[in-house]
Amino acid sequence: MKAIEFNSYGDSSVLQLKEIAIPVPKAHEVLIKVVAVTINPFDIKNRSGAMKAFFPITFPHIPGTDASGMVEAVGSAVTRIKVGDLVFATASHGTYAEYVCINEATVSLIPDHLSMNEAAALAVPLNTAYSVLVETGHLQPGERVLIHGAAGGVGAIILQMAKALGAYVIATASGTGLDLIKSLAADEVIDYKSQDFSKLVKDLDTVVDLVGGETQLKSYPLVKKGGRLLSIVMPTSDELAAKHQINAQFISSVGDHKKLDFGKRLVDSNKIKVQVAKVMKIEEAAAAQDLVSKGGLNGKIVLNF
Repeated sequence: MKAIEFNSYGDSSVLQLKEIAIPVPKAHEVLIKVVAVTINPFDIKNRSGAMKAFFPITFPHIPGTDASGMVEAVGSAVTRIKVGDLVFATASHGTYAEYVCINEATVSLIPDHLSMNEAAALAVPLNTAYSVLVETGHLQPGERVLIHGAAGGVGAIILQMAKALGAYVIATASGTGLDLIKSLAADEVIDYKSQDFSKLVKDLDTVVDLVGGETQLKSYPLVKKGGRLLSIVMPTSDELAAKHQINAQFISSVGDHKKLDFGKRLVDSNKIKVQVAKVMKIEEAAAAQDLVSKGGLNGKIVLNF
């Protein structure tokens, strides 16, 4: 089968298309014939070596943390999924391949009206949005939420899930992203390039940080006492959290089909719509990662087999 591998840390040029053996599913795994995967920032950070202290890998390494496709085989202990099912899933790695074995626990059936490309583009964002807003944030109707970087592939889904949960959503973006987050019914829209969000909002119940750096640092004083600052891009500051009497946490989302199932219900009820920025071939994985690295995309880049 075809797979994208790399044998050392580095820039996108380390990614190579290889022919390797088709894997065999273990007891709790399903073998998926992959149709589509997407580019996630984690793939790029992992390839560069930026994450090696937290997520050490062995070489050769196949990147990729999401997939959509058809189930070709199941392990002896699999109970929910059967051969022939159309599924989407999250994984720790290995999805830039024609076939991948994934634990049944992180695999869910694709919503009927979605394409394979759309399903792949939803897997990681739905899982992450649930982890941030429901599992960790315990978001309640009427709470005020600020989402930094809301026009990206993950941000747009977090925005929509927050709205579906009844929150008042303030979202930041720039350029064409402003039109996107307006179309997704953000209650307030801030152009982070021309407006200083720290002077426009206060008394927030939750800040969702998808940007990091100075943006995160400027957000601590904006959260009301007892509120939450949740980041998926960089560690939070215990010192600043204590100073402002808030809860701050860096979230590394763990895959779970129940999170996908929750998101899928919102997709089925038209409360969440997927954003696909561009579709490319698996052979273009390096170029696709470079596009994501440049930033400015509204939605996910999908790779097709």
